Amino acid sequence: MTDGPVLRYNKGMIILGLDPGIGTMGYGVIEKDARGNCSAVDYGVVKTPPDENLAVRLCILEEGVNALFDKFRPEEAAMEELFFSKNVTTGIAVAHARGVMLLTCNKRCGRIFEYTPNQIKQALTGYGGADKGQMQRVVAAHLRLPKPPRPDDAADALGVALCHAFTSRFGALFGIK
Repeated sequence: MTDGPVLRYNKGMIILGLDPGIGTMGYGVIEKDARGNCSAVDYGVVKTPPDENLAVRLCILEEGVNALFDKFRPEEAAMEELFFSKNVTTGIAVAHARGVMLLTCNKRCGRIFEYTPNQIKQALTGYGGADKGQMQRVVAAHLRLPKPPRPDDAADALGVALCHAFTSRFGALFGIK
């Protein structure tokens, strides 16, 4: 996380986007103004040591999410839904991380929204099958960044936040009940 002050010129809505992971959790904080324009406030990752046990790693993630809420005071949080590909063991660890993230967000703001990878791609590019490079370029373009954000987890989290900003008027469809 950056150590600089949070500047709110437009007093818009602050949205926290999260990309779940046990080793690396991506975050992206954006501000959406009254006209619907979005700008990046901050982005980065929270890393956990691979040699630590699961409980310690989950505590580190909780502390990271709490620190983001303390610093940026987001009104809403958006998170990518869990996607299993082939490695079920990794998926289970990510599910644990995601559970801690959901719990922490719910305690801090209570307004949490979930989006599938395809919904995020559709909202940002108009195509649910967009590749990672295309997504990163679109995120940079929407936020008027000079180059795609790095690392990938942070770019993904900014994409989640943008997806929510673009679709938030349909919040009841994506909110966690």
